Amino acid sequence: MADNLEEKLQSIKTQVDGLTIHAYASPVPAPNQPVTVRPVFVLIHGLLISSRYMKPIAERLAEHYQVFVPDLPGFGQSDNPPHIFSLQELADAVVAWMDALQLPSANFLGNSLGCQVIVDLAVRYPARVEKLILTGPTVDPYARSMSYQLIRLLIDGPREHISLGFPLVIDFFAGGPYRAMQTGRYAIADPIQEKLTRVQAPTLIVRGECDPVVSQRWVEKATALLPNGQLCVVAGAPHAVTFSSADALMEIIRPFLGESINSPG
Repeated sequence: MADNLEEKLQSIKTQVDGLTIHAYASPVPAPNQPVTVRPVFVLIHGLLISSRYMKPIAERLAEHYQVFVPDLPGFGQSDNPPHIFSLQELADAVVAWMDALQLPSANFLGNSLGCQVIVDLAVRYPARVEKLILTGPTVDPYARSMSYQLIRLLIDGPREHISLGFPLVIDFFAGGPYRAMQTGRYAIADPIQEKLTRVQAPTLIVRGECDPVVSQRWVEKATALLPNGQLCVVAGAPHAVTFSSADALMEIIRPFLGESINSPG
């Protein structure tokens, strides 16, 4: 697995409402200049972790698109404010960050909790969203409790690529267990089923075939709730399909965007 995130995506820091938001970007936009060169992708990470584990899919997307991978407030290398943001506040923070970078709209890709953030964003800021890609979207309503979610995450652990452990440990301690627990409570309470019915953007749901966190029953229901949704399953993949199965995910993303796999970026 390639380990050259810094070569393809450069680290940037942006002031947003008094907070420093860290992100990886390709290429770094010139100051006060809108980004209009290539289609834009914004990748949103899940709970307990940061942009680090979005590295494999970000590297591949960066060959064809303008890619931004922010750390949400309280996670990764972004500021860790005393206030723990709700999912709605996290979505608002992403929009404010886009405003600071003069990004009028983007394609969004989320994993796990990141899917809940971008679904909320798509419902309340539809003009900012071109297309959505939801990989392993939580929370599975057939396991809507902290205990069920923890058990499923523990089952998933051995199925992930062993190198995911390093960024997970770093990012868990960066945000802290209390922030992780409270954000998890927000995720459990999030009415994502109702929100999905109001998503206007074309949406692709991707599930890893071996994902114990997100059931096949749930992603089929979620796809049916979407006005314009489709579902793909990645054979043999676990929950963090963006990390462990990036090549297979790219083979799904480009046709979803209406592009040939072998077309130039």
